[in-house]
Amino acid sequence: MDDIDPQLLRVLRAVADSGSITRAAVALGSSQPAVSQLLTRAEQRLGHALVLRGGRGATLTHAGQVLADHALHVQAALTAAREDLDAVGGLTRGRVRLAGFPSASSALVPAVLARMAVTAPGVTTSYVEVEPPEALDLLRGGEVDVALTFTYDGDEVGAVPDPGLVTRPLGRDPLALVTPVAADGPGLPGGPDAVRPAGSTAVDLASHRDARWIGGCPRCRGHLLASCATAGFTPEIVLETDNAAAVVGLVAAGLGVALLPRLALATTVIPAGVSVDPVDDDLARRVEVVVARGAERVPSVRAALEAVRSAAHLPA
Repeated sequence: MDDIDPQLLRVLRAVADSGSITRAAVALGSSQPAVSQLLTRAEQRLGHALVLRGGRGATLTHAGQVLADHALHVQAALTAAREDLDAVGGLTRGRVRLAGFPSASSALVPAVLARMAVTAPGVTTSYVEVEPPEALDLLRGGEVDVALTFTYDGDEVGAVPDPGLVTRPLGRDPLALVTPVAADGPGLPGGPDAVRPAGSTAVDLASHRDARWIGGCPRCRGHLLASCATAGFTPEIVLETDNAAAVVGLVAAGLGVALLPRLALATTVIPAGVSVDPVDDDLARRVEVVVARGAERVPSVRAALEAVRSAAHLPA
């Protein structure tokens, strides 16, 4: 329909995300009167109420939400058209913005950026490190183009499908139990050889029910609590840090035990006195890549997705 323009879709998306016409205007770099007038004119043209205005903000009607759901992939289609036109003109340029979680920053992202430099040298690539919920918010807001995320079984993140996003699995990231090794006790002596192969016999979390535990990010802490509850106990979490190297250092100092993903351990030095053992494979997290629906048509985004899939050597 020629009476639905991309700006209207962007405005509706901004209202949906912010819950306010004023905040939507600020996010779009516009003024509140200009956004209100655009919405009023659109409602008159389309014959549908799009926004419910109230004293505490604004919400979309069903018709408004239907249009807002198209905002991300319409923007992706416009970007794809621009890049396709540039390609016809012999230009090799573009932009792709990535977001990813901390352990991906060291274990996956360097390989992704290096591959992009080779396969798409004309594309400007940027990266920001955030946890998955924030990465998805940035994606919905059009602030990034590709998000590396992870989910656990029973995790609320991604539990309700977002019609504006497309999620592609990259593989599983097994978890491991990181424990101090007693000088006269069993286990490996520490150092690089302390990481037991993923196929080794899994350690039962319940065997460490009396240990002091080190927690990670809020979602990882929630997964630790749920996993230990399944094993029949509640862990005593005495320390919390998102830094895998710090966790290993705390374990080496005998201050606790921890559950860490293999991606985080892949680039972490394992000192003497620390052992890393596999746990039940059902505890593994799923690593995924997420883009706006339709964004795969954008040449720069497509190149980034190919680079991500090439870099992610994870078990299925």
